[in-house]
Amino acid sequence: MTFCVAVKTKHGIVALADTQVTSGSERKNKIKLTLIDGVPGSAFIMTSGLRSVRDKTLTYLSEEITSANETPTKMYRLVDLFCDKLRLVREKDEDSLRKGKLQFNLHAIMGGKLKDDDDMRLFYIYPEGNWIESTTDSSYFVSGRTSYGRPILDRLLTYETNVDTSILLTYLAFDATRASVNDVDFPIDVFVYPDEGQCTTHRFESHDLRTVRQSWSDALAEAIETLPKDWLTPLIEKVQKSSKLKENAQ
Repeated sequence: MTFCVAVKTKHGIVALADTQVTSGSERKNKIKLTLIDGVPGSAFIMTSGLRSVRDKTLTYLSEEITSANETPTKMYRLVDLFCDKLRLVREKDEDSLRKGKLQFNLHAIMGGKLKDDDDMRLFYIYPEGNWIESTTDSSYFVSGRTSYGRPILDRLLTYETNVDTSILLTYLAFDATRASVNDVDFPIDVFVYPDEGQCTTHRFESHDLRTVRQSWSDALAEAIETLPKDWLTPLIEKVQKSSKLKENAQ
């Protein structure tokens, strides 16, 4: 499976993807977060779903960018171009995939800023080739294993969140997912594009973030101990009363 998450706030874009790929009983590590070459600006793409569909679509996209007389200068046009190639791959391969009992299930997250964009932009692309864009009140996208990391982002992420905190929150969303499933794991690739600055990527291994994981676990344990417990009183009293009745009956 896969875990990909991207966040766009007023301070920039942060994206994170795991690298674990399963094929039958085999597990491999492959890049899922890719910088798009040949465009006037900086853009990335992350995908979940069949690796073969991803590779074929990105090959078509790269070839189109390289051979075109005019490359996209706005993010939405680059997204539209990717969608065109995705539909082409679907047209060619969906029937044969279905015969092999496989689904055409590629989901993608694309973001960045090209020459003619006024601001950074972040998009989520569906297997059918349609897309939605992030907004100030819906500032992140998750693909792959989506359930486990969302609560952290929903509680703590806002459009005002700074870049450092966005990085931490995307990691914690990944960590919550990794702790609950066996098909999402390190290494992880992180993309950071601050509002004022250049984009960069970095790969983290499990040992790089050991102290962060431990600090987070310790903080959660401490928070549990300090939570208000007066609301438990009626329940505890019922439990104690029930225990006393049971003892008397014996």
